[in-house]
Amino acid sequence: MASSNYRKNNKEHPDTSEKNWQRSDFQFDLPGELIAQQPTSERHASRLLVVTPDEKLEDKYFSDFIDYLTPGDLLIMNDTRVIPARLLGNKDTSGKVEVLVERVLDDKTVLAHVRSSKSPKAGSDLILEGSLNVTVKGREDDLFLLEFKLSEELTVFDALEQYGHIPLPPYIERQDSQSDRERYQTVYASKPGAAAAPTAGLHFTNNILSDIKTKDVEIANITLHVGAGTFQPVRVDDLNEHKMHSEWISLDESVVKKIKQTKQNGGRVIAVGTTSVRCLESAFAKAGELKPFTGETDIFITPGFKFNVVDALLTNFHLSESTLIMLVSAFAGYETIMAAYKHAVAERYRFFSYGDAMFITTKKVDV
Repeated sequence: MASSNYRKNNKEHPDTSEKNWQRSDFQFDLPGELIAQQPTSERHASRLLVVTPDEKLEDKYFSDFIDYLTPGDLLIMNDTRVIPARLLGNKDTSGKVEVLVERVLDDKTVLAHVRSSKSPKAGSDLILEGSLNVTVKGREDDLFLLEFKLSEELTVFDALEQYGHIPLPPYIERQDSQSDRERYQTVYASKPGAAAAPTAGLHFTNNILSDIKTKDVEIANITLHVGAGTFQPVRVDDLNEHKMHSEWISLDESVVKKIKQTKQNGGRVIAVGTTSVRCLESAFAKAGELKPFTGETDIFITPGFKFNVVDALLTNFHLSESTLIMLVSAFAGYETIMAAYKHAVAERYRFFSYGDAMFITTKKVDV
């Protein structure tokens, strides 16, 4: 398949950490028909755009990903599990309401986005999916604190599994189906709590994971519970004024040891998805070195950011002017990413959550 030099004809936006980045710098034009509305028939059938160390773009398929791995590399994967976080119903005043659970706090309470013609008041009740009684306890910024009235033996997770809908992203213009419960979930998902999938991991099959391990490439898991905030648009022009949403992460001691050993042995730390990048680089930033960490992160990565942990990145294609295209631009270099996206549009790659993937085999330091 075709390859192209990604620096050609793209000199109008030089990489520089001195630039005062604007939201519009990360705009690109995308025909609506390139937004994937359904997954591919098989997970590994997605296409893969490879950004190589010799400054070329290579058009491949995801099944070729293993060819770019080297014995001694370490893949870091996000093992979060998407919960059926979307619930429909009515307020006690009969008005329609839509709830999207952002964070499960304990067995009975959550923080959630609530959409209705008028915001529900503290103390009011919601009837969701015809059977769930929920009380609005208050607000925390844009989120509502909700208490589920459940029998003692049931938890919020139980209720969501029984009544909830898979929270497909807003650009997928259809209702969720039963098949989304499997396909909008990585095959290695194990820790429930996400309102959106770590989509770079959706391409992996159990067979591919087995083949990767056979190649003497290690795999380790971190956790970042992806919030619905990942789809929130950047509303300010000057990125210095953007307030990043917060997400819960966990990096344990065993993974830290594997990362340090990999680097000592000359291997690469390869992040599967921007969520893995955010977890690893957040943990480093918290301590000034890589240490175990569990807690919140609101790290906002833009060009000029110094990456201390991640050496290569597998990622999907992201929304125009989003914080995630800003992150990958920081990792690979602004010119590189904008040219890669232009190439992907021209070659009719499929975009966003159910779309194709990109593997960035080397990071560029903006100077």
